Amino acid sequence: MSAWTFDASDGELLLHTGVTGTAARMGHRLTIAVRSWHATVEWDGDDPAAIEVTVDLDSLDVLRGEGGMTPLSGTEKTLVRTNASKTLRVKRFPEARFRSTAIDREADSLRLTGTLELGGKTGDQTVEVRVGDKEISGAAVVRHTDFGIKQYSMLMGAMKVADDVRVTLTLARPDAE
Repeated sequence: MSAWTFDASDGELLLHTGVTGTAARMGHRLTIAVRSWHATVEWDGDDPAAIEVTVDLDSLDVLRGEGGMTPLSGTEKTLVRTNASKTLRVKRFPEARFRSTAIDREADSLRLTGTLELGGKTGDQTVEVRVGDKEISGAAVVRHTDFGIKQYSMLMGAMKVADDVRVTLTLARPDAE
């Protein structure tokens, strides 16, 4: 059995948040990069047999915010990062980890079924992966409520981070020529 290993130098792991509530138009839809993560793909011949991804939650970096009443400033990016760390309880639970339990292959895509450990809770998670000639891309939706995480809110709850956070990963295929 062989293995591929990846980390942040091989690709981009992003979190995409939305905004809900009666004052949602005042908030920013955020794109947040994870600057420290690693993944291992174990192979059984030509088929992936197991996949594990570990994310350092203290490495979040707010890239941009779309929407909102004003552009997202550098000070606000710092505040968002601080609030995200508190919401995710990073000091107590510094990592999130996904482990596959089943991998279903169909043409150039994979459906990974497994468990996600986040915030001291473990839950079922599905990840859709597309394998292209030169890159591998994956996407999943992680819900705050599935892991007992209370979404950050402002204005007495009139504006809060949406329950669904879209997670995307894009990386170069190590076997692409």
